[in-house]
Amino acid sequence: MRTTPAFYDWAWLDEVTTDADPDDGGNHSLLIRRNNTTGELAFYRCWTPRPATLAHLVRVAGIRWTVEESFQAAKGQVGLDQHQVRRWDSWHRFTTLALAALAVLAICAADAANDNPADTGLIKLTVNEIRRLINTLVLKPIRNLTHRLRWSDWSRQHQARARQAHHTRRLNLELQP
Repeated sequence: MRTTPAFYDWAWLDEVTTDADPDDGGNHSLLIRRNNTTGELAFYRCWTPRPATLAHLVRVAGIRWTVEESFQAAKGQVGLDQHQVRRWDSWHRFTTLALAALAVLAICAADAANDNPADTGLIKLTVNEIRRLINTLVLKPIRNLTHRLRWSDWSRQHQARARQAHHTRRLNLELQP
């Protein structure tokens, strides 16, 4: 999950002509994003049924990361990429179960974030940490659960400090002339 703020410059070419069906009833445009740190360019070909604003297109382009990060989480946390496809039925069942497992983990993480709104100096429970805790506490119980729970707290506190230091460093670099 992206935690560092990313700063971009945007350019927008509205009403771009394309080879698409001229009677499709929509608006075609080109959105260009430049990373302020690296200078890397990204291009988005946009189609909207009605005229849209630059702010709306930028927001939609940013949401794309949510989908990509969700698939990465599914691959890493619930083994979405571990199935050897031989038939549609088996792939469909496996994918459905993997995404259902990810949904359960995400709901647990969201529920845990809502339960403890106070600033404890720890990062919020993540899908990854909840999966580890379920493995440790339910699937493969270990004898010293207190140690595992303390390790989880220490790890989340360390990650919170590292995130804060990273954000501070990045903001300081961007504010320098």
